[in-house]
Amino acid sequence: MFIILLNYIKPVEAVDAVIPAHLNYLERYYQLDKFILSGRKRPRTGGVILCQAQDKDEVWAIIAEDPFYCEQVAEYDVLEFLPSKAAPGLERYLVE
Repeated sequence: MFIILLNYIKPVEAVDAVIPAHLNYLERYYQLDKFILSGRKRPRTGGVILCQAQDKDEVWAIIAEDPFYCEQVAEYDVLEFLPSKAAPGLERYLVE
């Protein structure tokens, strides 16, 4: 399991111009069962994506398709973690 942290490196106006394409990107990876949760940081300085992937190489390949990445409006940090406890209904994400 991976946490993808996005930090905006351009003004919010530049980010907003790419939002429609970014939303399509998110939807694609939700449909592929790669993304679990996503949303904006508060204050609005970037975002967070909870991603299910085999390894960091796969995560970076997914990130490379993000319009925020392609348009260079955000920078990324990827954190890997091994979920050992989950709320009811999320048990399928646990590492055995």
